Amino acid sequence: MIKKASIGLVVLALSATSCVSKKIYNDLETKYSDLKKENRSIADENADLKKTKNQLELDRDKLTKDLSATKDELAKQKADLAAEQKKYKVLQDSYNALEKNSNDALESNMAKNRDLLAQLEAKSKKLADEQARLDKTANRLKELEDMIAAKEAAMHKLKETLSKALNGFEGKGLTVEQKNGKVYVSMENKLLFNSGSWAVGTEGRRAVVELGKVLGDNPDLSVLIEGHTDDDPYAGSGPIANNWDLSTKRATAIVAILSENAKINKQKLTAAGRSEFSPLASNATPEGKAKNRRIEIILTPRLDEIAEMLNSIN
Repeated sequence: MIKKASIGLVVLALSATSCVSKKIYNDLETKYSDLKKENRSIADENADLKKTKNQLELDRDKLTKDLSATKDELAKQKADLAAEQKKYKVLQDSYNALEKNSNDALESNMAKNRDLLAQLEAKSKKLADEQARLDKTANRLKELEDMIAAKEAAMHKLKETLSKALNGFEGKGLTVEQKNGKVYVSMENKLLFNSGSWAVGTEGRRAVVELGKVLGDNPDLSVLIEGHTDDDPYAGSGPIANNWDLSTKRATAIVAILSENAKINKQKLTAAGRSEFSPLASNATPEGKAKNRRIEIILTPRLDEIAEMLNSIN
């Protein structure tokens, strides 16, 4: 500001006296302009320095505050450390006292632990033995399931074979069915017998002979031949007294035909009479009576292997 005023006075004086040349005047004007620029630059620099100073003062205040907080935190941590050290000493003293006085209790506990370990080892061995038994049983059950499945498959194949062999008698009162692990061949009396008779007719004999061929190829099958009647009382004469006799006589007539096949194991044949006490349908209608008058041939696979396995499992 002093330089600016001085130059102004010089310029004014020169202008007033009109004794300074135009060139000198212009030079002074130029210097004056340069000084103004320099003055503005210095003012800007001064403003920046003030701004920097203010920021530094703010940073100083923040660092001072942080330092104070750090000192407070350090003091707190020192206090906490002292408290923890005190607790540690109390615990250490307690542990030393406990260790000093616990030798007898420790020995006693060790003895108990040895006993428990022995018991656990015994139980572990028992569990291992039981697991081995269960594994063996599971294997036997798997073998049993496979055996039963094989029997079922064999009976299914037998049923298919019988159906094929007896196909010519379909619609003539003959059916083949597989259920409960067995195969049932049912022949109505209209295919086999005349009313009140136990003599097998020509067509019925042919059907029984065809059945026998299949049975001859399966000698291990147990064959139960059951005779069934309707509930009409037997009205004939001679050696037959009632429906029991008639149903049994008809069953033995089928056994006699099957026995003609040398390949059939006779020890596997059983004849039984059921009279009217195992009907398939109501005896109130002629159609029901016709269904009830029949021969049931029940084919059962050999089961002794399965029974033996069941006994071994039990």
